[in-house]
Amino acid sequence: MKTFLVMVSLALPVQAGTLPLAPQAGEEQVYQFASCAGRFSALMEHQWLVDGPESERTARMVANMSALVQAVLAEGQGRRALSWRIEAKAAQRALLMQADFGTEAPLRQRAQARAEVLLGACRALLLG
Repeated sequence: MKTFLVMVSLALPVQAGTLPLAPQAGEEQVYQFASCAGRFSALMEHQWLVDGPESERTARMVANMSALVQAVLAEGQGRRALSWRIEAKAAQRALLMQADFGTEAPLRQRAQARAEVLLGACRALLLG
């Protein structure tokens, strides 16, 4: 449990008094694509540890999702999109680490299930 709490705390914003930037009206698509780019980035880096060859396929998904971010990014949204990407990457990394290296089986299973749901939603965006 302690490991899980540490991993979750790492996924939270570290600057004092900051909260994740919620998307404003019209930013939902940028938010979704940026978050998925971050989640895929975390998966790719995790695969470098546990499944190297699969990371090449994931790298293509990162590139495709990044292209979608750029396609819908409006002037002045770059910092917000990068923030969303980083937050999603940190959260996904925490889930993947808990799923593979956690010490408690029920927490590992929940983390794995949640990680798959989030990644599945992102894969669906690429598959249309």
